[in-house]
Amino acid sequence: MPGGGFTIVYLGAPEGAEAARAILPAGFTVTHPEHAPEPVALALRDADALLDASMKVPIDDGMIANAPKLRIISCATTGSDHIARTKLNERGIQVRTLREDGELLRNITPAAELTFALLLACARRLPAAVKAVQQGSWIREDFPGLMLNGRRLGVVGCGRIGGWMARYARAFGMDVVGYDPFVSAMPAEIRPVMLEELVETSDAVTVHVHLSDQTRGLISADLFRRIKPGAIFLNTSRGAIADEKALLEALQSGRLSAAGLDVLDGEPDVQDHPLRRYAETHDNLLITPHCGGFSPDAVRVVCRRAAEKIRDHLQGVAS
Repeated sequence: MPGGGFTIVYLGAPEGAEAARAILPAGFTVTHPEHAPEPVALALRDADALLDASMKVPIDDGMIANAPKLRIISCATTGSDHIARTKLNERGIQVRTLREDGELLRNITPAAELTFALLLACARRLPAAVKAVQQGSWIREDFPGLMLNGRRLGVVGCGRIGGWMARYARAFGMDVVGYDPFVSAMPAEIRPVMLEELVETSDAVTVHVHLSDQTRGLISADLFRRIKPGAIFLNTSRGAIADEKALLEALQSGRLSAAGLDVLDGEPDVQDHPLRRYAETHDNLLITPHCGGFSPDAVRVVCRRAAEKIRDHLQGVAS
C-alpha cells in the first residue's frame, strides 16, 4: 500500500462514486476526473485501480503503459469492449465486469425497461405525436398506432434482458419467439426459432447480445432484406451487432416501419453518424444516448459491487 493508501479512478455518474466511497474502507481514495481521454490518462498515472461505470472514454494501451501502479479494472457494466487488452494482458491486470454477477443483475431492469419503452414509442409514434400537439395540431388520424396485442416479438439473445423483454411482451398479449444458441434453457415465455425465421415472422425484433467476434454484424444486410415488411427494429446492446448501413437502407425504403436504438457504432462520437443525421429529419428512428442501463438506483447497486471487487483484489482477498 504505497503512500499509505490506494487511489481509485472512477468514471461514471456521481451516484456511483458515492456508492464506491461508502463501500471502500479507510485508505482508499476515489477520484472522479472529467470524462475525456486526457484527464483520464492523467488520473490513471497514479491509480491503483479503475472503476468504470461510463464506457464513454476508450481505455487504450498508451493509458495502461503510463499507469505503472494499475492492478485492476472493475467495470460496473456487462461490456468492456472499450478497453484495449494488449498491455493489460502483458502485465496480468484483471478486467472484471458484471457478467460475473448473474444473481445481482437478475433484478436490474432499467435496460429492458428502456427497450420496451422504445418499442411502445415506435409502435405509437409518441415523439412525433407529442411534437404535433406542442405545435398546436390535434389530428389523431396523423398518428395511427400499432396494436401490440396479438403481434409477435422476436428476441435475439434470450438471457437476462431478453427474458425481461419476453415477460413484458407477454403482459401486452404478444407472442414471443427467440434465438440464442448459447442459452441451454429458454425462458418459459419464449419459443425458440432459427434467426432467419425470427426476422421473417416477427412484428418487432429486439437485440440483446454482447458484442464479440461472433456477434459483430450478426443482424446482417441479408437479414434486414428478409425482415418482415413493416417491422420495428430495436437495438440497445451495441451498434456494431447490426449492419447499420443496411438498417438505414431498411428505414429509407420503408421495409422497417421504425427503429429504436440506444447504441450506435463509434459512440460517443456520433455527430456525423448517418443514422443520427437521418433521425434529425425522420420521426421513424428514435435514438437515445446509451442510457438504458442508467438509473441512479441501479448505478448505486452495480458500482458498489464493482468497488467490492477492487477492494478485495487490492487487499489480497479472493472475490
